[in-house]
Amino acid sequence: MLRWSFTLLLVGCFPTPEADGRAPAPLLEGEHAATVAALAPRRAGRPLVVVVGEPQGTEITDFVIPYGVLERSGVADVVSVSPQGGRVRLLPAMEVEVEASFSDLEDREIDYVLVGALHASSNPELLAWLRSRLARGSHIAGVCSGSLVLANAGLLDGRRATGHWADLDQLIREHPTMTWVRDRRYVVDGQVSTTTGVTASLPFALALVEAIGGTAKARAVAQDVGIERWDEAHDSDAFRPQGEVWAGVGNELWHAGKQLIALPLADGVDELAAAFIVDAYSRTLRSRVTGLTEGTVVTRSGLALISPSGERADVLLPPPRAELPALALDEALEDISTRYGRDTARLVALQLERAWGTQ
Repeated sequence: MLRWSFTLLLVGCFPTPEADGRAPAPLLEGEHAATVAALAPRRAGRPLVVVVGEPQGTEITDFVIPYGVLERSGVADVVSVSPQGGRVRLLPAMEVEVEASFSDLEDREIDYVLVGALHASSNPELLAWLRSRLARGSHIAGVCSGSLVLANAGLLDGRRATGHWADLDQLIREHPTMTWVRDRRYVVDGQVSTTTGVTASLPFALALVEAIGGTAKARAVAQDVGIERWDEAHDSDAFRPQGEVWAGVGNELWHAGKQLIALPLADGVDELAAAFIVDAYSRTLRSRVTGLTEGTVVTRSGLALISPSGERADVLLPPPRAELPALALDEALEDISTRYGRDTARLVALQLERAWGTQ
């Protein structure tokens, strides 16, 4: 999810599907294995995964986490792409230089296309390209509000799907033939996958690693990044605006001067940790984030991240952790809680659809 309107939340005009009181259905025996099997490559040979960015704005975690997980796993070739190539704005902060344009890949077979939340979710060129790639046999995955992009391309009609909790009302209203799955972190229906909010990018990427490289490989990558589980278990009903909304309203209205937080970046930085940190601090409505190092840095997995600088920072964070990068998010939430209050940390977790504190 790219942007919030706390005024709408305050007056009750930010709709979400009504909870029906049911507990989330437990995972069935063999369910995860069936999901992984449905994600398996459809052709022989080393798979090609493309992670799509859109120049006007692409959610940083949706883009960076799948790229970083799949690249470090070594199970596939991973390419960052945008319609015309070049530089892509990452939201809430930073930019990335993608490796290819759509035309660069025209003659290549693409096994998986991953699309996160995009500012221009109805870009006609992108939607046409997604439909053509589906027709050519690619598996298309919508990460977080990437579900809206897939829906706009007509790829969710008649399918089981999920999405960021704040998008679900729109998806259900505008695509009545879509069946919302309320209690799964990610859903696979044929050649199309969807996930819940921002942090689902990590477990879904590991499920894709498992589908391509096997369970042992996925387990090794999970241990390397610092998580134990990557299954589908989830409860979208648990993520509903409550008391933390007042913190958001107060931060938006009474803290016009946002603190500038600098994150030290250098070549080889772990992009997973950096993305989680940038995303978390940028969503407090009390702060904004820049990289301490001006210009381009090449991350551990080869992404070219660009951070404009020149402003004097109010807060200097420590460098992103080099090991167990998934832990960086909860560390950021704890620091945000200390700096700005627990409700602000819960507000950030709610946006990221991360179970943290009391939802």
